[in-house]
Parts: sequence; structure tokens; C-alpha cells
Amino acid sequence: MQDWAPVFISLVLFILLSPGLLFQMPGKCRIIEFGNFQTSAISILVHAILFFALAAIFLIAVGVHMYLGS
Repeated sequence: MQDWAPVFISLVLFILLSPGLLFQMPGKCRIIEFGNFQTSAISILVHAILFFALAAIFLIAVGVHMYLGS
């Protein structure tokens, strides 16, 4: 059996933390803008740091495991 948690968690975090899709932090006019479908270099950096931090928390600190199949 293989552990599918890293694949699933990374996919979900990538979709949720894509800059401009659901939210953008920092935004052009405000600190957080929702659903503006725009991005900037600083926003990409902030979302990459959030992605790494959340992935590390879920995969290393909490130790989420997901086994599929027999």
C-alpha cells in the first residue's frame, strides 16, 4: 500500500492557495482581496510560503496518512 496523503494534500492546497483564485494576499488595494483573478510577484511569494507551511504542518507535524487499495 502506498501513502496518498502527500499527493492529495498538495493538490488541495495548490488549488486553494493559487493566488487570485479564491483570494490574493497582499492585494492591489487591500491586504486581502477575494476572487479578483489577478496576481503579483509578492503575492506568489506569500502564497508559496503559506503552501510550504501548511504542507509541512499536515504532512510532518500532524502526520496525515491516507492508504487506498488493498
